[in-house]
Amino acid sequence: MKYDVCVIGAGPGGYVAAIKAGRLGAKTVLIEKENLGGTCLNVGCIPTKTLLASADMLRQFKNAEEFGIDASGVKVNWTKMLERKDGILAKLRTGIAGLLKSSKVKVITGKASFLDKKTVLLAGTNKKITADKFIIATGSAPLVPGFIPESERIITSTELLSIPKIPKSLIVLGGGVVGCEFASLFAELGSSVTVVEMMPSLLPGQDEEISATLKKSLEKAGIKVLTGAPLEKIKATAKQVSGTVAGETLKADYMLVSIGRKPCSASLKPEAAGIRTSEKGFIEVDERCRTNISGIYAIGDVSGRIQLAHMASVMGITAAENACGKRSEFSDSLVPGCIFTHPEIGTVGLTEKQCAEQGIEVNIGKFAFAGLGKAMAAGETEGFCKIIADVETDQVLGVHIIGPHAADLIAEATAAMHLEVTAKELGKAIHAHPTLAEAIMEAAHAVHGECVHMPPPRKKK
Repeated sequence: MKYDVCVIGAGPGGYVAAIKAGRLGAKTVLIEKENLGGTCLNVGCIPTKTLLASADMLRQFKNAEEFGIDASGVKVNWTKMLERKDGILAKLRTGIAGLLKSSKVKVITGKASFLDKKTVLLAGTNKKITADKFIIATGSAPLVPGFIPESERIITSTELLSIPKIPKSLIVLGGGVVGCEFASLFAELGSSVTVVEMMPSLLPGQDEEISATLKKSLEKAGIKVLTGAPLEKIKATAKQVSGTVAGETLKADYMLVSIGRKPCSASLKPEAAGIRTSEKGFIEVDERCRTNISGIYAIGDVSGRIQLAHMASVMGITAAENACGKRSEFSDSLVPGCIFTHPEIGTVGLTEKQCAEQGIEVNIGKFAFAGLGKAMAAGETEGFCKIIADVETDQVLGVHIIGPHAADLIAEATAAMHLEVTAKELGKAIHAHPTLAEAIMEAAHAVHGECVHMPPPRKKK
């Protein structure tokens, strides 16, 4: 079977690349070992957010009385939550299949490995597929280090998304994005949750004030947060898992391991095509998604770039355009990050710490959601919007939001920063009232001490 473009992996990078290549007129084949949509759709972004939506609904019912609504008798039905999740995933997979078909992309279920730089073999068969160009989009998988014992009680996010019963207690090893989201989810559903992060704070690499605010919110929700020390002496029995943190013993029904991800590249046998990989197995690429082998591209998690679905999609379009003869480049300088804890987090650009490390002098503007009428009306007043601007140019360098709908609000900041907007310009843009987006406008005014909905800043002596 001979094709112009062969895409390996049908996640948010791979299927987008295949659709783009097909629509550019290339004879395209997409090889996927399991389900269309990859990790994001099947065991990542979408199922997690679907269950978090149920948890959010529960939270609203719990607080209904303060809105003048009697919602007594509400209870969780985990089985129906899982059924709803699975139904949504099925619909989305069907939608992707339809898009691929309409773009004349051939879809093959199987596991591919390279024989040479122009040929792959489907595992368990003697079927070979040759192509002029290859786009590798095999993604990543949860990392479980060797020092962690194998047990049904020690699981990754994949297993936790389909666990038969809500755990009575859960240890979350790793206070990054995945760990904090699952901690929020299961604490709301009634689990006793402990988060262990060996770094000094949750969400390492994020704005420090955002991380500190999230820690307070998680603790307010009843989650125990332990930072600055590793989980040691991990043991598992048929009924529980245990470990120690700074001498304190922890016990729970299950332990979620969420300390990172590893590339899915080994079974692909990249060495057979001469593809160079890093020590950890990532396939390094340039801004056009090109590997060291002409005609072979890599995108998404397997490339070692920012591990986000929307980043993979951008890289997918870039790789497809280059494979089809167009010149295309991507940039990872302004990639928004969204964390679906409660409250939500949305970030883009540099943090205060990063600016200091780069020697950039900045002005900071911050506005609390508690100052917004819409936030008060919705009963969602926790959190703030922070804007970081260059002192010399006033260009917005970073926006960090924790609060209601932060993951949606960050889109405005991302678009503004792509246009190299200044804090003054962002503040002058009229924002509708009453909306949560006013927090961005108010924070932009606050950069220069001109926010009328805050007390005037104290004059420096």
